[in-house]
Order: sequence, then structure tokens, then C-alpha cells
Amino acid sequence: MAEKTILFVAPAQAVTQFFPDFKEAGIAAGIADSLASALAAIRKAPPTLIFSQAKMGVYTAESLLAEAKNHEAFPPVVVFTDRGTAAEAARCLELGAKDYWLEPLSWEKIQAMLPGESPARPVAAALAASPVAAGAPRPAAQPEASGKGFAVVGQHPAIRRVLALARQVARSKATVLISGESGTGKEMFARYLHASSDRADGPFVAINCAALPEHLLESELFGHEKGSFTGAIARKLGKFEMASGGTILLDEISEMDIGLQAKLLRVLQESEFDRVGGSETVHVDVRVLATTNRRMEEAVAEGKFRQDLYYRLNVIPLKLPPLRERGDDIPRLAQFFVEKFRKAYGLPPLAFSADAKEWLVAYDWPGNVRELQNLMERAVLLAGDGPIRKSHFLLDPDVWPGEAEEGADDDLAMAEDAEGLGDDAPADPFEAGAAVANLGEAPGGAPGEVVPLDIMERHMIIKSLDRTEGNRTQAAQLLGISVRTLRNKLNEYRKLGIDVP
Repeated sequence: MAEKTILFVAPAQAVTQFFPDFKEAGIAAGIADSLASALAAIRKAPPTLIFSQAKMGVYTAESLLAEAKNHEAFPPVVVFTDRGTAAEAARCLELGAKDYWLEPLSWEKIQAMLPGESPARPVAAALAASPVAAGAPRPAAQPEASGKGFAVVGQHPAIRRVLALARQVARSKATVLISGESGTGKEMFARYLHASSDRADGPFVAINCAALPEHLLESELFGHEKGSFTGAIARKLGKFEMASGGTILLDEISEMDIGLQAKLLRVLQESEFDRVGGSETVHVDVRVLATTNRRMEEAVAEGKFRQDLYYRLNVIPLKLPPLRERGDDIPRLAQFFVEKFRKAYGLPPLAFSADAKEWLVAYDWPGNVRELQNLMERAVLLAGDGPIRKSHFLLDPDVWPGEAEEGADDDLAMAEDAEGLGDDAPADPFEAGAAVANLGEAPGGAPGEVVPLDIMERHMIIKSLDRTEGNRTQAAQLLGISVRTLRNKLNEYRKLGIDVP
């Protein structure tokens, strides 16, 4: 018998994803689906630890904990649930539960509870320290659902339902159609499915079906033989062959030409295809994921997408909610991205000002999570030592920070008025919103001195180029202007004899 054993009293689909981790760690794990089967398993071979779902049909974890009181050497029990309450948590802890968790489970959390992995707290101490037992709000769930190092951030019920379904089907070979608005994270979810599957060690190959015309897309997907068309100077393997043993993502599948859809249908049904210009049938073992930002039913009704292919792709539908419908996930994601970028740029911890928090929640986020991520990177670079203010989001490409915020407290005017105030003048007149102070030291001048707008503008451009190692596209994105505007500004500086990147 393994040195450590775990018994799960839960549906199989809730825990089977961790079995490879158990095997690798030398841990024996079993599953029981009722109180009677759990007690029988415990009598036969007492486990090191029990993880029990709070409710499962007529079964409740409280009944298992009540039974534990009758046995002196009963294994410790960790209760988990997808919809916890403070009252339920308090009852479980009072009955002797080692801990009370909100799903999703993670391998790291499970491993940490095993004896020898981390010190176990006595139940009495857990009760004393538990915010739930003290009548505080329900315990916060972990902010990320992980799949072998891949994280999905979100706790809103809409995203948790999608995550629960993704975890349930991750280890199958079923085709998954991921739909949602642009920027909602469809490719990220595809990668999460791959990372959580038995194919995680295999290749993950993605191709954008909207980026190539039909003849090139066919060659990219299925490969071609030498001489099959002008320019085909050698045999080329397609994406399906490259993904064999792993996963292929067909991004924006709704844009695929209907003539190519029949060949794709054959691959899905038979796991085989012919290269362009070839006569040899190629067999592959590939899990297919697809994404779309369109209503596929409408595309089928309009005759733009094959109905049989749609049904074959839509075995498991995952519909991602837009960011504007995810409530508290917006500030949670904003903080996640801020932490990510401030660490990447070696900056100190950053907080959000009150106006920034209000704006984040009120904004409609037409670009969804992708837009939020880009804005947070920009804000981190412009905020410097913080805090992050509304002006750092720079939404208007024709306006610099501090110029057009209704508020920005008229920073420039304040700075001018501050001249001559002596000791009462602020140390940095641009502190409330001017990006020049947050991108680095102000260009020249003594502390408290007003910096002309054209110098501030030039300083911001140069610092942004420094931050992006001369990448004009990224620098323009950070500044909230077009690449063309950036190029024109640089040309102006060169004509003035100013050395710019």
C-alpha cells in the first residue's frame, strides 16, 4: 500500500483529473459515492486523509463527520463545495472537519493538506481562527483554477459554470466548441483544456481560420506534397500532423470556407485525411477544439456553415460570458494583471485610486478581458510608484494624461497656480495624473517646476520606447496613440535635431 492514501467522497468527475498527480507522487486515491461505501472503504484500509463534497444527492459531509465522532482514530476530513455558506462551514468545523474549502480543487491545495507536506492545525485552533466560525462572510475561493501550471482567473458564477464543465470534459477526446465575444479568452480556455487533459505533454497547435484564404488554409491544415501547386518545392506537414498526440485549436472556425469544411468533417469522423496533391491517407490522433465569436446557428441557417460539421464540433459547447457580465471578476482580473506586469517591469506594489476603481466597474469593456489586460499594462507603466489613477488608462488617443479627465483636477493649471506658493506648493505638481512623473524623473527643472507640455510629451514617448525596447507598435499602444502618430512625432523631433530611438 502507498505511504499516503486519500479517499474522496465525491463524484468521479470532480477528482479524476488529479489521478496522474497522485500516481506521480506515490499516493493511492479512491472514490466513494455514499456514506455506506465511504465507511466500508475506511474500515478496509483507513486513508491518510478524506476529502468529502458537502452534499451529493442524499449524502452530506455532516453525516460523515457525525459518524467520525464514534471512532477515535477516524481520518481527518476536508469538506469542499461549489456553493458554500457561513452556517454550513461553521457546522462542519464544529463537527471536527479539518478544513472547509470552496471549489475549484487544485493539486497544490490537496498536496498541502497531506501529513508531512504542511503542519496540520488542530480543529480547535481552526475553529478559533476561522472567519466563518466567527460569523464573518463565507470564505473566499481561490482566485485561480489551474491545469498543470495554467491558470484561469475568475469567481463569478457564470465563469465558474464554464470552468466546471471544462474540468469535467478536459480528459475526454470530445470536440469542444468555445464561443464568446472577441477578447473573452477563448484561446486561453482552449489552452486550459489542453493543459488539464491527458494530452498535456503533447503538442498544442493553433491556427486562425480567418487569416488565410481557402487554398492556403487547406495546405496549412493538411499539408501538401512536392509539386502539388506552384511554389510547393517540398513536402510540407500540416497542422493536423504536427498536432498528432496532442490538441489542435481551430480559431474562428466560422470563417472557414464551406468547400474546406467537408474535408475537416472527414478528419473529425475518421481521424484521417489526404495531403494536398497526395494520394496517401494520413492517420492522426488529435483532439479538436474550435472557437467562434459568431452565432453558429445563424451561419448554418444562412448556408455559410455545414450543419453536420456544426453538430460534430458542438459536442461540448462552452459559452464564455462577456467581461461586463462578470461583476467582481473585473477588479479581480485588473489586480491580477497589475501584479503580473508590475513584477515583469520590476515595479513596487501598486494600488488603485478610488476614481480608478469606480471607472473599472462602470466601464462597458467592449474589448473584454483582452482590453482589460492591455489597459492594465499601460496603467502599470504610466503609474510608476502608483497609485493607479483613472487618467493612467489613457482611453482617448488624442489626449495625454492630465489634459482631459474631468477631474484630473486640472493638474497643469494646479501646477501653474502652485508657483510662488513657497512651502505650501506640492513637491510634484503632476502627482495627481501626469504620466511624465510616473514614467521616470521629470525632464529637467527643479522640484515643483512646471514642465512644458511639449517636453512632457517627448519624455513620455522616449520612455515608452525605452520600456518596449524600441518596439513602436507596443509603445504606441502604451501611449494610447496610433503608430502613425508616433512616427510623425519622431520625425518632428529628428528635424529639430533631437536624438530619438
